Formats: sequence, structure tokens, C-alpha cells
Amino acid sequence: MAVEDEGLRVFQSVKIKIGEAKNLPSYPGPSKMRDCYCTVNLDQEEVFRTKIVEKSLCPFYGEDFYCEIPRSFRHLSFYIFDRDVFRRDSIIGKVAIQKEDLQKYHNRDTWFQLQHVDADSEVQGKVHLELRLSEVITDTGVVCHKLATRIVECQGLPIVNGQCDPYATVTLAGPFRSEAKKTKVKRKTNNPQFDEVFYFEVTRPCSYSKKSHFDFEEEDVDKLEIRVDLWNASNLKFGDEFLGELRIPLKVLRQSSSYEAWYFLQPRDNGSKNLKPDDLGSLRLNVVYTEDHVFSSDYYSPLRDLLLKSADVEPVSASAAHILGEVCREKQEAAVPLVRLLLHYGRVVPFISAIASAEVKRTQDPNTIFRGNSLASKCIDETMKLAGMHYLHVTLKPAIEEICQSHKPCEIDPVKLKDGENLENNMENLRQYVDRVFHAITESGVSCPTVMCDIFFSLREAAAKRFQGDPDVRYTAVSSFIFLRFFAPAILSPNLFQLTPHHTVSDWLRDRGFLSRPGTAAWVRASVWLWGPTLWSVECVGSFLDLISSSGRRDPKSVEQPILLKEGLMIKRAQGRKRFGMKNFKKRWFRLTNHEFTYHKSKGDQPLYSIPIENILAVEKLEEESFKMKNMFQVIQPERALYIQANNCVEAKDWIDILTKVSQCNQKRLTVYHPSAYLSGHWLCCRAPSDSAPGCSPCTGGLPANIQLDIDGDRETERIYSLFNSYMSKLEKMQEACGSKSVYDGPEQEEYSTFVIDDPQETYKTLKQVIAGVGALEQEHAQYKRDKFKKTKYGSQEHPIGDKSFQNYIRQQSETSTHSI
Repeated sequence: MAVEDEGLRVFQSVKIKIGEAKNLPSYPGPSKMRDCYCTVNLDQEEVFRTKIVEKSLCPFYGEDFYCEIPRSFRHLSFYIFDRDVFRRDSIIGKVAIQKEDLQKYHNRDTWFQLQHVDADSEVQGKVHLELRLSEVITDTGVVCHKLATRIVECQGLPIVNGQCDPYATVTLAGPFRSEAKKTKVKRKTNNPQFDEVFYFEVTRPCSYSKKSHFDFEEEDVDKLEIRVDLWNASNLKFGDEFLGELRIPLKVLRQSSSYEAWYFLQPRDNGSKNLKPDDLGSLRLNVVYTEDHVFSSDYYSPLRDLLLKSADVEPVSASAAHILGEVCREKQEAAVPLVRLLLHYGRVVPFISAIASAEVKRTQDPNTIFRGNSLASKCIDETMKLAGMHYLHVTLKPAIEEICQSHKPCEIDPVKLKDGENLENNMENLRQYVDRVFHAITESGVSCPTVMCDIFFSLREAAAKRFQGDPDVRYTAVSSFIFLRFFAPAILSPNLFQLTPHHTVSDWLRDRGFLSRPGTAAWVRASVWLWGPTLWSVECVGSFLDLISSSGRRDPKSVEQPILLKEGLMIKRAQGRKRFGMKNFKKRWFRLTNHEFTYHKSKGDQPLYSIPIENILAVEKLEEESFKMKNMFQVIQPERALYIQANNCVEAKDWIDILTKVSQCNQKRLTVYHPSAYLSGHWLCCRAPSDSAPGCSPCTGGLPANIQLDIDGDRETERIYSLFNSYMSKLEKMQEACGSKSVYDGPEQEEYSTFVIDDPQETYKTLKQVIAGVGALEQEHAQYKRDKFKKTKYGSQEHPIGDKSFQNYIRQQSETSTHSI
């Protein structure tokens, strides 16, 4: 979800690898062990939770999480919890990384010390307030000053224990006085509108002077401050919860009698730092935070055109896309945006065919074909992830669910057998499971996506042409991808591919020996069992590989069968389909396919209600004020709207996006909608009395209709520009290498040996165009930053006082301006 910023779209995303924790403090009970899990939070909003690792003080999680971030945030936080069966889970410690510090740890495995969690330090949100100092002459002729403090509103306060009923206290504090006042409590909202004014009398020792309206002594001003504390009104016996504070010295009124600004709430320093960081243990993380600033499409035309014609360049090693793979530190970081861009414009098959053919020509042994982490291999992997996910689900999910429901042990390591288990029985169970999965795969050839079939066809043809004496090479070239790189990882880690919705299913499979951690000996053993002796002993494998590597095949049946797109637990409001009865909120299991959107009482039950996809007229956010609930959205139908609350902002965005995509082509889609609910006989947004009144706000922009590939071509080009720009020194080094090979045409220097340069002149020509295109975009970004620096006000709603990232930005721009001068 992009944020518009003066014609430029800003995207935020984060990819996290949660590794392991170590040296957690022991439990005070006799066992000393803990059952721990880790959560990922945007500020204090939980967006992801790992599995529970039982009975360990050094739990290994090994889980990946990726999300698009739909809102602004200050901290990316990680909390380690200890599960408690009888009471609320307790927090052991946390890691909080400020947004402006995320780049320090970019894509690096880092051990972070767990910090103590103190309620007074857990703050988020911002406050809008105004101060006004006015003079008052009393009946006795004494001049004094009155301070008016207006608390306008707050935004983004945390939800504490499922609710937020905030109020504020306003205190005028000094060395010899402390006068406090309090706002009303605002119920069930974390964006309260207070709009209350409090007056404080500020008496000055000096007399009134016409020369200056406020001729007060400087030391008096320095010693007085306004303190605003935010609280959550609680019914618990422990008292109200602290939400944050801010302190404003009255010297801000020196230049003017009035002052208005937004402030970030700050933690209260109450001296709770007696615990050493290493007392709580540490957590290993790898965080990749990306912020893309995307211009309009015409800015990217030169670079984009250069990339899209890569497949037509002879040799392909001289193309812009291949050069990106050469200069990037890891082929994977080049493959991700390249594949997405080329898929978006329909150029991925010819490009992969070209680089795969070039790689095959360089391969000397047919047994090592496509075994390395080359650009071709990574691009094929990424294409299969994007285009093949639904195929993966249709093929494997029924078999995985059947295995989970049968509850048969299949551990074949004699050392790990549990009491009562028999090795021969377990081997037979595992064999049955392998046969079930194997049969599902070999029968699925007709459903394989066309783009994958076309790529496999090109691999097969290139391999057969290169190694004409090896009749099996046409199969090994394809099987290494479809089995080892596509199906096997999904079977061994089904939760990573959304084949199992909960950690417990994967844990159950792993405990019984069916799944193992990738890279371990058990994983290799399981892989051999899955794809070893069975693979070539069954005749149907050859037919399956022939089918999926046939070019030009189209599969009309795959469009007709229902494809599960998303499912999960959410809260929905009763729709009022019955004439009588309360419209209360209930938890339901929601399920979306490419045919219908349904909800059920529980997972696996018959649907209680179904909305055909063609009946979805719009999917939009619902304003929080409608029901005083966050993360709500509405699915608008011809007769009514279904109001749904997701668990967090990331999940709400995911549901809105996928529902919008799947219904994008509906002929009767709305152009306007009501952003608030219809309650008490009228729409809360426009006050229209009729429940059938036309909407009062335009619907948000549509997304591409392709439910598999929601790709923004401009965003991917921006990412490629960023990669080229960060590796500019390597681009220049590659230019030197081209010059060296062209002039001397002899043994290449060692520093240039890492580059693949088949045609120095053609490669140099492309490099020159790439550097020119990257330079032009760099100038546009620099100009945008300069313009924004001139317009932006510190203390505005977008950049409240206390925004450290903006302070750093101001400092950088000031240094840049000084250097330029």
C-alpha cells in the first residue's frame, strides 16, 4: 500500500529472519525451562508470532516473515514471551530497533541483547496541542499572564489489553509550583479528539511594559514547563496505564505569544535500568527494511526499456539485466525485482531462456547442470514462487492435510524412536505418505502454469542440444527445479508456503519425522526418501516431466477449479439479514477462493454465508469511529455491506488487497462508497438517512485483475535503480574490465575475473547506458529531497517534534547545502 507524497509514491516493506534466542533467564520453578515464542510488532501492534518452542532456554525458531507496511511507525520491536497455561503470558524481554537505525543491520545476521520491558517505556502515538500566553490586568492594576493550553487531539495511541480509553493530564510545573488539570475520558478510541482548553495563571515580578507585550525574566521562563501525560482509564485494580508524556518549556513562547505543534509521545524515565542487558539473553535476527520512493512511470522509461530488451541482446551477458546479476553481491537480490518486472511486461520467458542457454553452453558436465546459484537458477526459482503458488496449493494441500489428520508416526532413525513405535511400521507409514504425495504431483501436470511450462521447455531443449549423447539430461534439467527447488521445500516446510495455517501442524509433522530442518542430515534423509529411489523407478515421472515441459500448452480446466486464495480467523458484525435480533460481533473462519468469499463457525464447518465473487462491488477500509474498532474493512454487496475486523493492520491490508484483486473485473463495481457505517437510521459519514443512498467518497484505485501477479512495474524498476546505484563502483570497475579486454585481448587481470564479459564492446555500450539512466534518476531523487526539505515543517502532523529520522534528514540536508555552497 503506497503513501502519496506530492506525486511520489512511498512503499515500505520488511523481511525478517527470526533465528534463535540464547541464554534466556531460567524459570524460578524446579524445571528451570521455559516455553517461549517471539512476536514481531510495529510499535506495539503485533503483526506476527512464531511457534512455541517448549522446554528450552535457547529456543531455535528459524522462521521468516515478510510484509508490506501500510502505515508509519517508529520502532520495529521483537518480544520474547514465556507461555503460561494458567495466567497471562509473561514478557521476558524485547528488542526495539528505531526506524532510522534499521539500515545499520540491513541483511546481516545480528545478535541483539534483550532489554527489560517497562510499562513506562512502552509508548507510541502523537499529540497535537496549542499554547497561548495573554496578558491580564487585575483590579489592583497588577499585570499577570495567563497561559491557555489546548489539547486538540491524539493519534495512534496503543491499545492496552484490547481497549483504549484515553485521557490527558496537563500540568504547569516549575521549581515552586505544580498545577495539574485533566481532560474527559474518551471511550473506545486510540485517536481521541479532546479539543479542551486549560488556563493557568502565570504571574511575573516585572511590571507591564508597552515596549514588549511579555517582558518577563528569562530565568522564569526556563524554569517553567507544560507537561502532558496520556493515560488509559483502566478498570483493573492496578490503576490506569501510562501511555506517554511530553514536556514543553515555556521558552517556546519567546518569539510569539502563540505556539502550535505536533509532538511524538516520549517514555517516562523512572530509573528502571538496574537490570544488565545480558541478564535477559539475546536474540539473533536478520532484518531487511526497504523504503521505495517511486516516481511516475515516464521517469523510468530509459532504464526500463533497457532492461526489457535484455533478452534480445547478443550476447545476453551484455544485457542490462545480466549486468545487474554480475554486480550484485548475491544473485537473489537481482533476481527478485528482475523477474517481477519481466513477468509484468511478459518478457520473463525469453530472458530466462537466453541466460539458461548461455549457462548450459558454459557447463562441461551434464551432472552439474543448473546446480549452482547462478542468475538463471535464481530467476527460475523466483518465477516458480510467483507464478506457481496456486499450483502448489492445489497439488499439495489435500495430501498434506490428509497426512496431518492420519496421525501416523514415521520416524525412521532408530535412535529417535519413541516408546511403543516399530521401525518397520514407521517405514511403511512413511512409504505410504511418500506415495500419496508423489501421486498428487505426477497427476498434476495438466495444472502446471503455462509460464513454468514454457521455461521448462527451453531448459529441456538447451540441455538436449548441448549434451546430445545423454538421453536423461532433458529430464534432469527440468526435475532439478520442479522437484528439488519447487515441491521438496514446500513439503519439508509447509508453513512457509501457507500449506498449513498454523505452526502446530508443521511441528506435529516434524515431531513424527516427516519434516526436518533444511540443511540438516535428517532433511537430506527425508529428501532421499521423497525423491531418491522412487523418482526414476516410476514410469509416470517421465510422462509428468514431458507434460510440464511442453511449450504452448494451455489448461482451461485450471481456471474452472476453485483455488483457495486466503483463509483465517476474523471478527464480523451481524449483517441484519434477520428482521429481529442483535447486530453483534462474532469470531468466524473466513475463506476466499476464486469463486466465492465465505465465513464459517469454525474451520472445516459448512459455510454460514457465501458471497459469490461477482457480487463483490467494492472492498474498502471502514473508519474507526464507526464502531470504535481498529483494522476494520467492508465487503460491499448489492443488498448490504459486511463489516469485518482483522487482527492487525498488515492482515487487514492483505485481505483488502486480495479481495480487491479477485473482484477487480466485476462489471458492477462501485465508483463511490460510504467510508463509515450505517447506524441509527443514517450514514455516519454523510448523514444520509436512506441505507441505499449513493456513496459519498470515491472508491480507492483498483489493482491489477490478475490474482496471481499483483506487480507494480514502476516500483520494481525503482528497486533495480537502487541496486545499480548502490553498486555503482562495480559498474565502473566492469567498464574498466571491458576496456582492458578490448585493448589488450590477453589474460584478464585478477580483479576483473569475477565478471562474465563475452563481448567487451557491446557490454561497455550497455554499461554506459545503464550509468546514464541511473545518474538521471539519482538527480531526480536529489531534486525531490531538496524541494521537500524546503517545504517540510518540523512539528507538522507528518513530522512531529521528536521524529529522530526527520532530524537526521534535516542535518544531512543542511550539511549537503553547506557543502554545495
